Amino acid sequence: MMEPWLILTGLVAGLVYGFAGFGAALVFMPVALLVVDPVVAVAGFALAGLGAIATVVPQAWPQADKRAALTMLAAAVLLEPIGVWVLRTTDPMALRWAVSAVVLGTLVALLSGWRYRQSPGLPAWLGVGAGVGFLGGSVGMNGPVLVLFQLGGPDAAARTRANAIVVLSFSTLALLPIMALQGAVTRETILLGLVLLPVYALGAYFGRRLFNPARAGLYRGTAYVLIGGAGIMGLPIWG
Repeated sequence: MMEPWLILTGLVAGLVYGFAGFGAALVFMPVALLVVDPVVAVAGFALAGLGAIATVVPQAWPQADKRAALTMLAAAVLLEPIGVWVLRTTDPMALRWAVSAVVLGTLVALLSGWRYRQSPGLPAWLGVGAGVGFLGGSVGMNGPVLVLFQLGGPDAAARTRANAIVVLSFSTLALLPIMALQGAVTRETILLGLVLLPVYALGAYFGRRLFNPARAGLYRGTAYVLIGGAGIMGLPIWG
């Protein structure tokens, strides 16, 4: 029987994703790894992520920078098979440490207010996309590199959120067949994903309804708190 608080975490992850455009996996993965195998957690959450395709992508697509988003997405899909191989062949305890390190490291970078001044182009988009794909496949968190890149640039909150939603949602969708080809999609992962899918979609829907560009700072602050709490909870020191 699935832990009720794991389902609640899926709901919160969807809510964060809906209003902030990032943070779903940063919230979900550290907590999920307390009770399920990393491969199961990544594949199951990828399946649950299909809920975002219907609930938040249609609203985000018109606001996104299509050229940048699609370039990053293509690079992400190319690197995902390597990430999945790392996921399948690495010790689960090492992956738990890696997940918490990525989560807390991302949070520190976000809170530091890091910014870049150069106008990004093809090399930057390809590099960010590669990071999205590798981290998405290896630890189930495709957002950190993209989030730092988007929030560090000059784009307005609405476009930043839209770009992140398009790249993260579709790279998560592409992850499913890649994991299936490597034998990482099992009955357990499908069950987890199907239970989480409506919960995650519901959270994303309400998060999208809550989003208001004028209050982007409040939403980001809330996401930071939730991400930090999940990262600390997921540390392997808790057993």
